Amino acid sequence: MLRVPGNLSIRQLIDTLEAGDFKGLLQAAADHEARGETRAAAATYRTALQAIPRFLSPSARPVLEHAKAVVDANDAALEAFLAERLAPVRARYPDQGLGRVDRSLDILLRKRRVYRPAPSFMYVPQLPAIEFYDRGDFPWLDALEAATADIRAELVQVLAGGPAALEPYVSVEGAPAPHWRELNNSRRWGVFYLWRAGEPVHENLARCPRTAAALADWPKCELKGTGPSAVFSILEAGTRIPPHVGVNNARLIVHLPLIVPAGCGFRVGAETRSWEPGRAFVFDDTIEHEAWNESDQPRAVLILDTWNPLLSAAEREMVTAMTAGVGDYYGELPQYAQGSA
Repeated sequence: MLRVPGNLSIRQLIDTLEAGDFKGLLQAAADHEARGETRAAAATYRTALQAIPRFLSPSARPVLEHAKAVVDANDAALEAFLAERLAPVRARYPDQGLGRVDRSLDILLRKRRVYRPAPSFMYVPQLPAIEFYDRGDFPWLDALEAATADIRAELVQVLAGGPAALEPYVSVEGAPAPHWRELNNSRRWGVFYLWRAGEPVHENLARCPRTAAALADWPKCELKGTGPSAVFSILEAGTRIPPHVGVNNARLIVHLPLIVPAGCGFRVGAETRSWEPGRAFVFDDTIEHEAWNESDQPRAVLILDTWNPLLSAAEREMVTAMTAGVGDYYGELPQYAQGSA
């Protein structure tokens, strides 16, 4: 029987907890364990770990650690069991994409967390929670990628003007949210706007004519006060953008990497990717995401927004009208409706 400091058994520690459903689950799991019913114990401990009370005595920590160890060991055994069981099924579909059910398997085995859209402003129900979208839904990306060298060259010219060419991406008057305090009004995350809050920045576009030409066929997301938006985003060396979410899942965000030193990364939900210069990707920024640059050089990405391809034309027009209506009601869109990319 597992014992902890003070020579108390796990069962004795469970008995010291306050009565309730959580304690009852732990007791049931310990009973299964005592009878050698390892799999039943793990299943019950797993249920208990999903129902941890908000306030719990520090003495419960060894119990939680033991429960997690039992569940982890069982998950490893289950993974091996399922791999053998599923092998014949995989063999019958060698050319079929099974990525979706493979991610489901990872979630089942607690190897992958579930992240859901959590926009700060507008949520369109019944759109799937997709972290990174299939680029096949965005055929116009090919032409944008083909212009990468021209776009990068114009960015380099902009950066040659020094830090003053950029402005802080996070610029909140008064007290910003805690996770933005470090970057608020800082050029460590600096930007050069080409389109801003739905309006072209003509002076900046004139400085980048080849980039402007590359954006000519970009299907713009028309949202009063927020989109379309296109911006050169520069993340300085040793800088991290904290986990955050965007404003509206009717739009998606496109990244075209331009300058990417080693040590840079990007996470959306449970999936982490490295930027590859000249290779664009599209993601839902209303799913928690973060970025980091652990190199000693700046990282540069062209960021723009576009419509979620699963919306109909009528739905897009309604979303546009709803966004404009909120802005007209308040006089301007509230801060929570003006998002980051």
